[in-house]
Amino acid sequence: MSGRIWVALASILVVIVVFALVSSSLRGGFDRWNFLFLRRFVSIRAGWVTTLMLGINTGLASRWPIRILRLATILALVGFRRWRHLLTFLISVIVVEVAAYQLSIFVASPRPAGVRIIGSWQGFSFPSPPLAALAVTLVGMTYSLLPHGLPRSSGKWVAGATLLVLWLARNYLALDHPTDDVAAVILGVGLPVVAFRLITPNEVFPVTYRKARAAHLDVGGRRGEAIRRAVQDQLGLTVLEAKPIGMEGSGGSTPLRLRVAASNEEPERYLFAKLYAKSHVRADRSYKLGRTILYGALEDEAPFQTVRRFVEYEDYTLLLLNRLGVPTPVPFGFVEITPEREYMIVMEFFDGAREIGEADVDDAVIDGGLRLIRQLWDAGIAHRDIKPANLMVRDGKVLLIDVFFVQVRPSPWRQAVDLANMMLVLALRSDAKRVYEHALEYFTKDEIAEAFAATRGVASPTQVRAMLKKDGRDLMGEFRAFAPERAPVAIQRWSVRRIALSLAVLAGAALVVLVVVRTWTVVA
Repeated sequence: MSGRIWVALASILVVIVVFALVSSSLRGGFDRWNFLFLRRFVSIRAGWVTTLMLGINTGLASRWPIRILRLATILALVGFRRWRHLLTFLISVIVVEVAAYQLSIFVASPRPAGVRIIGSWQGFSFPSPPLAALAVTLVGMTYSLLPHGLPRSSGKWVAGATLLVLWLARNYLALDHPTDDVAAVILGVGLPVVAFRLITPNEVFPVTYRKARAAHLDVGGRRGEAIRRAVQDQLGLTVLEAKPIGMEGSGGSTPLRLRVAASNEEPERYLFAKLYAKSHVRADRSYKLGRTILYGALEDEAPFQTVRRFVEYEDYTLLLLNRLGVPTPVPFGFVEITPEREYMIVMEFFDGAREIGEADVDDAVIDGGLRLIRQLWDAGIAHRDIKPANLMVRDGKVLLIDVFFVQVRPSPWRQAVDLANMMLVLALRSDAKRVYEHALEYFTKDEIAEAFAATRGVASPTQVRAMLKKDGRDLMGEFRAFAPERAPVAIQRWSVRRIALSLAVLAGAALVVLVVVRTWTVVA
């Protein structure tokens, strides 16, 4: 509602300006009202009050304090990697600055006449440039840095009080007309409010300082209602609760545990779901671009283009693995939350299962993990993300989850990497010699040697590398010592595409720096 009010005020401002320009009587009426108001206002001038008002005007209306506030906001948004808020802030500041300047030239309103002006000034007075600049800066800081709720509401009150104090000071000093400041506030407040609510709606891009990955979306409020409605309409299931789960091991989606109401066929139970949004598509694209630049063409590094393709592919891989008998969750299908923006895939929840990094790994679990990899190899499939967060243990059986990266008909290198990562995960909860002896029941010595020759650096998931570092044992070296000697398999792959992409990214970075420098000259 407040956004609509500011749009209405801006529209009224435009109408008044147009009518005032074409009607000399209307413009004369505004001039008379401004003169009467200022004449009464300046009648209260006193020595100490004048000193105070000059200090307020110097502290709030000078360019340097505003520049410092803007620069601090930009640095904070860059530090928190809040790029969408940063872009909205810069757009708001630039548009308000340009609009205020062009409007002042168009209207060409002189400074107050008939009263003594105290202080220095430049240019025309309508709308007040300092007040417009301070307004857009304070409102932009409020919406981009303060979380929704009490902090943002408090920030709005502080911004409003600051603008009111500057309005009093500039009218007391007769630097502006009252209507100059009203127009500046409408422009400087209305435009960023509308911009932030359209470009960074709080439901989709909340400002938060909790330690959370950007991939994890808030599932409360309107999005939570949309999830319940979509599951009910498209899958015929009534969701009683949607709760985030397993956030530590998930970086490419928002994992959820859904509590589903009982039906005629099933009792009340839990299901697992993964929420995907356009931000995940952009992250996938950036991730794969970075991998291509750093390491060349690894396996299947072509990015997805839409959110729909995300869920379609994972739904397909779940169906395929279930048909092959691989112990993965049974898929229930996927639902459309917002067309082409947000989708959610729903599947079986392994109730009672524990992550393998927290479970007891005995001989049965070791055999189960190795047998799972053998089963994938025989089916011509690679999981590509074997790590503790994707391996569950229930009743001594190893279960495989998160099949998003699954590849059909992979290269031998990719399959070898799956084997090495599985052996490392198992050894983290037991020991290398024990895992190696069990592996010989499913794989040859040459296959194991090839696996550890291929697994280097980024070939292992980040979680596995972190756990190996924390464990302290040289498990990789122990496995290589047990297996026949093999030369390391290089993961660097040079190509014309890799070189071209690297040069394009460098050129793009240089262009961004140039644009930022040019933008800063306008903003400051």
